Amino acid sequence: MSERPPFRSRPLWELTRTRVLAFVREPEAVFWTFGFPVLLALALGVAFRQQGPPKSTVGIERSPATARYVASLEASPDLDVVTLRSDSAQMALRRGKIAVLVRADSAGRPVLVYDPLRPETRLAQLTVLDVLERAAGRRDQLDVRSDTVVRPGSRYIDFLIPGLIGLNLLGTGFWGIGFPVATARQQKLLRRLVATPMRRRDYLLSLMLNRVVWLIPEIIVILGFGALAFGVTVRGSWTALTLVILLGTVAFSALGLLIASRAKTIEAVSGLMNFAMVPMWVLSGSFFTAARFPEAMQPFVRALPLTATNDALRAIMNEGAGLAGVGTELGVLAAWTVVSFVLALKLFRWE
Repeated sequence: MSERPPFRSRPLWELTRTRVLAFVREPEAVFWTFGFPVLLALALGVAFRQQGPPKSTVGIERSPATARYVASLEASPDLDVVTLRSDSAQMALRRGKIAVLVRADSAGRPVLVYDPLRPETRLAQLTVLDVLERAAGRRDQLDVRSDTVVRPGSRYIDFLIPGLIGLNLLGTGFWGIGFPVATARQQKLLRRLVATPMRRRDYLLSLMLNRVVWLIPEIIVILGFGALAFGVTVRGSWTALTLVILLGTVAFSALGLLIASRAKTIEAVSGLMNFAMVPMWVLSGSFFTAARFPEAMQPFVRALPLTATNDALRAIMNEGAGLAGVGTELGVLAAWTVVSFVLALKLFRWE
């Protein structure tokens, strides 16, 4: 009866240790895993930071007839007003620098020019119309009072950080596994491993475990930066958050293995990974909500693993959800993990 080898001499342990050390020696991989998400969060967080109640920029075409509207519009706390020449006003409207253009017709009456397909211009048009009507003597018939509430977790940065975590899990799961496998196959290194007592399962699992090892510092960097720089917090269950991140990592790693299971060159695996990732980059709501897509597309969008990851992370971090609240998303990720790994195990070739 053969005696089991010590733990440190087992193939899975040695393979995982090798992959971890190889990652540390690749500065480009370290930057894209840790540095790039932080820089992206900083840039977008500053660009879309909270700056008080938003104002609409309104342009007034300079003429004697519009001069009497300037003071009324400038007095509104909801508007930023700029006075422009006729040619400059049309150019500013076309380029989106102003939401509404106020000009006068031949009879001196105000004309509001705006693009009805842009939601923000419709809001600006209603605000300008209200200001001009009040300046002309209109009085409200109802005494309506406002009760405004700023909901925690509603800022763009609160929406962005979970999306960046999902994108990072996707990118490192694909590139961190697909490239090493394709490189080793192209350089004929995998053929040498066939002669060893190592099992195919151990080799594939070691690649996935390497991703799990680097998962903790990766998430700490992104969440820590979000908390320190922008006050992003986790309002839900940390257990649920950990499970979603872990399952998302394993799902994307299994997908990366599946994509690289037959690719013979770096060019081939790059094309396949881009083919798989681009739909998720566009559809899965990392930078804007996936609800913008037509209802007919929603079943497909919801079935994508990145959509499930993003939705679950936002529900936990911004809405205070627990495990029960993200059960559907966890099921989607578990299905992608099992199916992808089983297929990768069957399709994988050493040569």
